[in-house]
Amino acid sequence: MSTRELDAAGITDPELRRSYEVCRLLNKSHGKTYYLATLLLPPEKRPYVHALYGFARYADEIVDDLASTLTDQQKADELNTWGQNFLSLFESGTSQDEVCKAVLDTVRRWNIPKAHFEAFLHSMTMDLTVTQYQTYEDLYEYVYGSAAVIGLQMVPILEPTQTEAYEHATQLGVAFQLANFIRDVNEDLDRGRVYLPLQEFAQFGVTREVLERRIATPEVKEALKFQIARVRQLEEQSRPGIAMLSPAAQPCIETARILYCGIVDAVEAINYEVFDKRASVSLSRRLSVAFPAYLRARSLWSHTQ
Repeated sequence: MSTRELDAAGITDPELRRSYEVCRLLNKSHGKTYYLATLLLPPEKRPYVHALYGFARYADEIVDDLASTLTDQQKADELNTWGQNFLSLFESGTSQDEVCKAVLDTVRRWNIPKAHFEAFLHSMTMDLTVTQYQTYEDLYEYVYGSAAVIGLQMVPILEPTQTEAYEHATQLGVAFQLANFIRDVNEDLDRGRVYLPLQEFAQFGVTREVLERRIATPEVKEALKFQIARVRQLEEQSRPGIAMLSPAAQPCIETARILYCGIVDAVEAINYEVFDKRASVSLSRRLSVAFPAYLRARSLWSHTQ
């Protein structure tokens, strides 16, 4: 399958093909829903999306590898060295790094701005220095770099017909990330972090100390409902942007929207018991959404070839 994708994309250099394959395997191993959605894109588009995922995943592994013996400062130094090396090669478009080689090729082919990668690396660095966020505006600074820019990087590959597609991609990326934060409250506490706007949660009587008790009290549930409403508002605002993409790309993004934002439905289904259970979109649900989308996507690919 990966050979077919690379051939379709016109990627012929053996070293470059190996780099794209490394990124694809990172996506397949860690992306799950993201990887499933990627398969709904035309084959010639997939390697570039794999590359962008590979970049994000590699940086995230430096920051969040719980098995690592490195201190936060050592992680920050490693992330900075790796990230600055990538940014320094942005203009030349070449790298010996097994991940960055494909990413830089993707950047060159689709004219993706350097600022998106700078914002992403900034947010990854924040993970090593910031452990909580008081306001939504504070949290948004992190979320913009950790999630919104991923969507912005992808938009050129998806061939938008209107510039407003970028604004809607930002909204959808933020919705995805906020949904993940709601699901992962317990896991994030294990890492010493809270990705929730604490000043807003205070109106429900929820503080960091309350969250650290890891009990889904009525107050905690109300606060989570408040944040879920924000996810759904952003999701709704983002929806017009999908129609602004290439028709062949639309089934992929629509599937991602349904499944990623569906995380908050799964949180509701477990009655907000996020400390004792991990909300997840079931395999049957993923397949029931993805399979019809795949059939629709295949028919669109044939019309664009």
